[in-house]
Parts: sequence; C-alpha cells; structure tokens
Amino acid sequence: MSQGVNEPLATGKTRRVVKNLRWWVLVLFLMGVTVNYITRNSLGILAPELKDSLGITTEQYSWIVGAFQLAYTVFQPLCGWLIDVIGLKIGFLICASIWALTCIFHAGAGSWLQLAMLRFVMGGAAATPANAKTLGEWFPKKERPVAAGWAGVGFSIGAMLAPPIIYFAHASFGWQGAFMFTGVLALLWVLLWWLFYHNPEKHPNLSKDELAYIQQDNEPPAVTLPFFTALKTVGKNKRFYGIAIPAFMAEPAWAVMSFWVPLYLAKEHGMDLKQIAMFAWLPFLAADLGSVASGYLTRLYTRWFGCSRVNSVVASSVTGAFLMVSLAIVALTRDPYITIILISIGGFGHQIISCMLSALVVESFDKGQMATVNGMRGSCAWIASFLFSLLIGVTADKIGFNPLFIAMGFFDLIGAFFLVAFIAERRARRA
Repeated sequence: MSQGVNEPLATGKTRRVVKNLRWWVLVLFLMGVTVNYITRNSLGILAPELKDSLGITTEQYSWIVGAFQLAYTVFQPLCGWLIDVIGLKIGFLICASIWALTCIFHAGAGSWLQLAMLRFVMGGAAATPANAKTLGEWFPKKERPVAAGWAGVGFSIGAMLAPPIIYFAHASFGWQGAFMFTGVLALLWVLLWWLFYHNPEKHPNLSKDELAYIQQDNEPPAVTLPFFTALKTVGKNKRFYGIAIPAFMAEPAWAVMSFWVPLYLAKEHGMDLKQIAMFAWLPFLAADLGSVASGYLTRLYTRWFGCSRVNSVVASSVTGAFLMVSLAIVALTRDPYITIILISIGGFGHQIISCMLSALVVESFDKGQMATVNGMRGSCAWIASFLFSLLIGVTADKIGFNPLFIAMGFFDLIGAFFLVAFIAERRARRA
C-alpha cells in the first residue's frame, strides 16, 4: 500500500490521492475493532482481582459477563439497522463513543451489580455490524473474502493485545486505572475515525479509477427499510439461517476465550495475573493468523478443487470447524502449556469460521441490508454466548470446565452441517 499524487482533477483543485485507499480504510476500521476488543476483554483479564477486591462470586461474574452478552444480543440488529440508515461514519462513531466512555466509567464500579449495568451499556453499543458494511462499501466482490480475513484480525488482535496492555496498566494505575487507560485509547480512535473516514463517493483522497474498481460489480443502490420490515425481510431468506445457525454454534468458544480463559487458567492451573498476561494472548495471536489465512484459503479451494466463490468460503469455514475439535482435547490434558496450544488451535479455527461468515453476509445480501444482517447474525451468536456463560457460572465450580470444553469442540461441526445445507451451491445435474 503506497501513496502517490494524481494530476489535478476537474474541480480545479489539486488533491492528494492515496493509492489503494480501500486497504487504508480497512486498516482504520481494524484499529477501531482492535481498541474495542481491548476495552471488552479488560474485564476478563482483571476478573481474578475483581473477584477478590469486590467480593464477586463465580456466579455473579457470570451475570456481569451475561449482562454484556444480553445487551449485545438485543442491540446488534438495531445498531446494524442504524448504521445502514444513517451511514457507516456516524453510526459507527456513535457506537464507539458509547463503549469508550462506558469503559472509563468502569473505574467507579463498587459492586458486581454496578459492573453488570456498565457492561450492559457497553454491550448496547454493538460495533460488529459495521464489519460487513465496511466490506460491502469499500471492496468489489472478488476481494471481499480476503478483506474479510484481514478485517477479522482486528477482532482477535485486540484480544491478543489486551493481556499485556491491561497487565502493565494495572501495574501502573491499579484496576481502576486499567479501565480508564483502555477507554481513553478508544476515544483517541473515535477522533481518528471522525477526521479520516468518508464513504467512497465522497472521499477526497479516492481516485476515480479506484472508485470505479470498487463499484465494478454494478450492485444496485442501497435501499433502506424500516427496522421491523428489514428484520422480516431477512428472516424470510433461507440463506440467513445458513449463516446464523453456524454463528450460534461458534460463539460460545469465543466467549470462553475472551471472558473465561483467564479465570480458567487461574482456577485450574494456578496462574497469577502476570502468568496469565504471558500466555492468555497466544490464542488470539493464533486467531489473528486464522483471520488472515481464511481469505487466502478460499483461493486455494478455488484453485485446487474448482470451487465457486461461495463454495470456497463454505469449505474454508468447514475447515475451521474441524480445527475446533482441539478444544475437546483440552479435557484430556493437565499440562498448562499443551492446554494453551490446544486453545490456540481453537482460536485459529474460530476466526476462520467467523471471517467466512462475514464474507457470506456480504456475498448473500445487498448493501442496504448488510449491517442489519450482520447484526442479526451477531444476535444469534450472542444468544448462545449469553446462555453458555450463565451455564458456566452455575456449573464450573461443581463439575469443572472439562465438560464445557468437550461440548465446544463439537459445536462447530453441527454448525457446518447447516452451512453446507443452506448456503453451499449445488452443481447443476446433467441432462
């Protein structure tokens, strides 16, 4: 991605045109998702100390996590619809501002109930629906699977960076300061988004040639619908369920990695906060690699097996589902290092699935529905996440984590069945 200067345009003014601007916009979006996940995962990293400092039980902690997941479940379709209606710039800016400020307010919490209320507000400002909208607005169809893979990096790199950042912020400022520090990081990104993001048609640094390249598929203009009409329209589409059911089956594993693995490492393997910071980021590094690999994996399936664009995305997601079986093997080992490796393989597989589901959203629905559909997909995912977290809260102290890891190892294979049944393209039969 290099920069250059084009000739003066017809407007009579010389403007600086950035080559490959669509990829720079993706970097800006990726940065936002990164800080979003740093703020979100701060709770999980600080969980062992919060339990001691505020006298929080495991079940109460599950309600704190569940409050965030419940809000994310309820509000994702609404946030997605809002982004579709008022535009990506303002819609994403509103969501990002709310979760940044709410993270700062976490520093004033004095009980588990206050933390739960703050997490609910943070979850209400769902950022995930903006992912599909960014891909749909800035990339032609042939580049969207690869772009989806790179966009997915932000979701896992934020979770990867959270442990060391939170550890050092905690060491310097205490747990209250750690929440404030990450919230301020998020506010700084909000400023960058406000200053530098514009949609393709209005971006002052986008060349006419690149705009034509982005719009080469001649997709119809986005049509916005009333909220409940949009939900009803999407709900009638069978392809939506081929995306939503796999998302439902996949999300519990990601919730465990984000909110429960630090507590699991402390409880089952006796790790302190420093040791957790040293190892808890590795599954998210693997998830980053899975995000990047996912889009290129689709090209291999196309080249080696002649898959269509849709089927190559489906095949990549199914590959990720088989990798998730590594989580079931966690139950068979007591070695903390092997445990981290197995969870990391699961992180790699999960992000392949997640990125490919995002790619299928932009592949299967028009631009006026993309954020709404992605929000509805996210709601299905977070219903599962919410229920699974509550299940952990009431069972982990009694039966341990092993049965839960075994279940997570096979959830995605169930989701893969529905993905193939509802989304995969069948070859026409010969007469």
